Amino acid sequence: MHTPSCLHLRQRAALIFLIFMFGGLFQTASAAVVSVPAGGNLAEAVAQAQAGDILKLASGVYKTKLYIDKPLTIEGPADRSAKIQGDRSGRTIAVHAPNVVLRNLTVTQSGLSLPAMDAGVYLEETAANALVENNNILENSVGVYLHGPKNAMVRGNKIVGDTKLRVAERGNGVTVWNAPGSQVVGNDISQGRDGIFSNTSTNNTYKNNRFSHLRYAVHYMYTNDSEVSGNISVGNNIGYALMFSDRLKIYGNIAVGSRDQGIMLNYVNYSDVADNVIYKADKCVFVYNANYNDLHGNYFENCNIGIHFTAAIEGTKLTDNSFINNESQVKYVSTRFLDWGEGGRGNYWSDNSSFDLDGDGFGDNAYRPNGVTDQIIWRAPVARLLMNSPAVSIVKWAQSQFPAILPGGVTDSKPLMKPFVNKTMTKYQAMKDRLIKEAQSQKSEWNSAGNGAISGGGM
Repeated sequence: MHTPSCLHLRQRAALIFLIFMFGGLFQTASAAVVSVPAGGNLAEAVAQAQAGDILKLASGVYKTKLYIDKPLTIEGPADRSAKIQGDRSGRTIAVHAPNVVLRNLTVTQSGLSLPAMDAGVYLEETAANALVENNNILENSVGVYLHGPKNAMVRGNKIVGDTKLRVAERGNGVTVWNAPGSQVVGNDISQGRDGIFSNTSTNNTYKNNRFSHLRYAVHYMYTNDSEVSGNISVGNNIGYALMFSDRLKIYGNIAVGSRDQGIMLNYVNYSDVADNVIYKADKCVFVYNANYNDLHGNYFENCNIGIHFTAAIEGTKLTDNSFINNESQVKYVSTRFLDWGEGGRGNYWSDNSSFDLDGDGFGDNAYRPNGVTDQIIWRAPVARLLMNSPAVSIVKWAQSQFPAILPGGVTDSKPLMKPFVNKTMTKYQAMKDRLIKEAQSQKSEWNSAGNGAISGGGM
């Protein structure tokens, strides 16, 4: 037999359960769809909206700045003809609440102060799970600034810097600072400083973006356990400048016509660099004091230097890479010997004249990209004038006859007889001619050191 007190407790428990189960449904049901006409007071509509409301903007210009402090969706027509235009001060849209969605808008005319973090769209640390998608973000300082939000998504936007500014005064397309789990996916970014600048963050994904008219397509500093994949860089100073970061996955990227380097690994450790395609740069890849990395399945073509190693490269592996028609395939100034075929499988070298008499797919002789004369030229470039002299010819002959006098450096004991076809090649071949033509038509505005360029192709 149940006492009245016992029944009362059960009824209260049942009521609490129903509140937890259906409270979310009640909140969703009460959310309103609010139409905001062209020229209407959008800032007031945002202030009066309730959490969860959807503001539908008509085509037209809204001259205002927005401060969003509650979960809202602000959405324009699919053609992005709803334009939110700032007054050239501060942030055009500042988001300080979680679960905010900005979609199908044109956002423009932010302030121009880089130290003040002016931006077209600014996401504060409290803006977790923000979604910024399918917008035109034009003529701002920074396009989208992620200042600490977790799991934010910036997707499918066209982000163009302000070309009326000098290049040194422009901001990045997307700046990410300490925003764990946030992603930048499928954007077209151009005419800024860097396409994506990521600093002091973790577990980020930057993929399937397109970059042009920039200093660096992707610029990494202290961003660990993250992914850079499927991106396309055309005609920038450096494609992917990755620095001071560990445990990165860098795969499936394309860089065409980079002025300095296709990929830079500077103090990058324990990372996987695979299936990338680099065409025409001063250096296809530059590795500086980067250790325990695995470079495999990459395609490096038509660069002045295929790969340049300097400082420590402890534990680095290179297999199944293709070095095609680079003026110098490898630059490695050291007396230490490295064998890039040590694991039983090496790389493809277009200038390797070895035979494969046993038909196992590997050259019968080890490939040595550099000799005594290369070491001399690296240390004293003016010695290049003597390359065709009888004295140098004798040195080359002696080196071929007496391998003991070979300097330290790179050897590939298992060179591949055919180029390795990586997972990115089909995609690259379909667009190669168009990308090369586009890169040739561009001239980097970052040519002078005063604009932030690095001289001589970097370190």
